[in-house]
Amino acid sequence: MPVGWHPVTELYPAAILWDLDGTIVDTEPYWMTAQTALIESYGGSWSHDEALDLVGSGLWRTAQTMQRHGVELSEDAIVALLSEQVMQQISLKVPWRPGAKELLAEVRKAGIPTALVTMSIGRMAEHVRSFIDFDAFDVVVSGDSVTNAKPHPEAYLLAASSLGVDPRACVAIEDSIAGVGAAAAAGVVTIGVPHMLSLDHGPADVLWPTLAGRGVADLAQVFGAYAAAHAAVERVTEAAASESTLSESTVAESHIA
Repeated sequence: MPVGWHPVTELYPAAILWDLDGTIVDTEPYWMTAQTALIESYGGSWSHDEALDLVGSGLWRTAQTMQRHGVELSEDAIVALLSEQVMQQISLKVPWRPGAKELLAEVRKAGIPTALVTMSIGRMAEHVRSFIDFDAFDVVVSGDSVTNAKPHPEAYLLAASSLGVDPRACVAIEDSIAGVGAAAAAGVVTIGVPHMLSLDHGPADVLWPTLAGRGVADLAQVFGAYAAAHAAVERVTEAAASESTLSESTVAESHIA
């Protein structure tokens, strides 16, 4: 059996890789409120559309955007301030996304490894994790533990590596354009659950309107359908690359002759 596959059956993914903001918890309104308050405190203005442009992206990109809108703080100070304000709001009320905690619990009960893959800082990720009343994640990859933010695949590749599994044997659950882009680029079977932004034209393998009512069987079904499709595409790509290399070699040999 290939390393990293579920010990019971290969029909199960090796791991489920979860986004946080917008997927497990509906914190995007908290972030937007914090961004607006910060910019307005420096005499600037901030629109809903501008805030939507940052959904799913790295916090240091957010900080740079805040600076361009007149905030006179360092990037790290902005990230820390925004994160603290969002954590304070979470402490008052955790805005769980429908079905997310229930699906996570079922995945854990089934014995499938999990990772949290978020562009929030580690302290924020652990804060949300503290409100989950079971051991939810084997690995946490946060925005301050990677060099490249989503949509770069680094965070998903790191999560799979930390779990000791092949990313192609995993399923990711994401809500943002940057998130599905990152997961897909890492070769992960990707489920998009649109929230604040449409994912109709993104690279997610399948779109679910909600996680409510979904279970491990649904994850296995998606994995079974799309992992095979990914493998077929990969074989075709490898064959084409091999044929191209062979053709170049033949041409080179003919010139030598």
